[in-house]
Amino acid sequence: MNSKQNTLKIKVKLHPNSSQEKIIEIEKDKSYEVWIKEKPIDGKANEKLIKMLKKYFKKDVEITSGFKSREKIVEIN
Repeated sequence: MNSKQNTLKIKVKLHPNSSQEKIIEIEKDKSYEVWIKEKPIDGKANEKLIKMLKKYFKKDVEITSGFKSREKIVEIN
């Protein structure tokens, strides 16, 4: 069985160093905006993003593109 068949790719716009933490789905382009309190230092923001998305989707999550950008491509398995 190929695990790629169950993979969903989404676009995520990250807002680090925010006063709140939330996830909003943008209906028109099926992307997400995520606000986190972590600062984008030493990969801490990416770690927090993965943790929040895992909890939100209840599935494994991996950043595949945009490690140093606010615009990211994320795979959900």
